[in-house]
Amino acid sequence: MKKLLFTTLLLCLTTLALAQNDEARQKIESAKIALISERLGLTPEDAQKFWPIYNEYSQKRRENHQAFAQARRDFNPETATEQETKEMLKLGREVKERQLKLEGEYSDRMLQVIDSKQLMNLQNAERDFKRMLLDRLDQRRQQQQNSNDQLRRQNNERMRNKRNN
Repeated sequence: MKKLLFTTLLLCLTTLALAQNDEARQKIESAKIALISERLGLTPEDAQKFWPIYNEYSQKRRENHQAFAQARRDFNPETATEQETKEMLKLGREVKERQLKLEGEYSDRMLQVIDSKQLMNLQNAERDFKRMLLDRLDQRRQQQQNSNDQLRRQNNERMRNKRNN
């Protein structure tokens, strides 16, 4: 449950970050591909077979998440009826079930190209990449906050200087 919540949060943050800048999206995707390729140690032949399967899996996973994210944006817990709330909870369970089914299906397909250790490395690489992405977002947020704090201090100092003169 904790993992799913974390993944959902990450996907939301990633979606927001990616939607803002296509160039940044390409950089992030390239970094992800590089990390996964390095961790899996794919041969060129394996890579040629692996990446179409992985990309298809990623697209279906993203579509599954986006459909639920849209439903959550449209859902207002303040005004929702009991029935609407139950339907939202049911939809959440269905999304999780689809995700598990998707993971099982694509794991089986990937195991036809890579071995089980590589599949485990893939899962670890995805988790590590998400962690690195969140860390980078936190760093940027902190830098922005520090920059805002510094500007605020400078403005306060200027105001004090004006009052004293």
